[in-house]
Amino acid sequence: MSHWTLSLVGLPAFLMYFGVAIGLLLLFALIYTQITSHDEFALIREGKSAAAVALGGSLIAFVLPLCSAIIHSVSLTDFVIWAGIALVIQLATFFAVRVFVPNLSQRIAHNEMASGLFVALASVAVGAINAACMTP
Repeated sequence: MSHWTLSLVGLPAFLMYFGVAIGLLLLFALIYTQITSHDEFALIREGKSAAAVALGGSLIAFVLPLCSAIIHSVSLTDFVIWAGIALVIQLATFFAVRVFVPNLSQRIAHNEMASGLFVALASVAVGAINAACMTP
């Protein structure tokens, strides 16, 4: 067997997990942007940095436990289950932040960077804890 054959043995599994992970990331982004009262992509196109920071932080926050789930899962099904748990936790985080920041969507729409940063950093903090808890 050549060196290239040996190094590509895991390629099908890589492609499967990578494809599912990207699909789950897109699903999270779709759901997240639907539950917020503001249109993240329109605000980003208008140059509103607070919306970009809030959305970007939320995406990173979802990816952290997604990566942990890939590393620790025993199968693709196991990975998808843990990704679903991460998705619910990250969406709940957005709703929890709204308790501390009244009119959060309006503040982000008005480009209040403090609100965008708080959502992003709170999401990343919860995402990191979520990821750390996903161990066998």
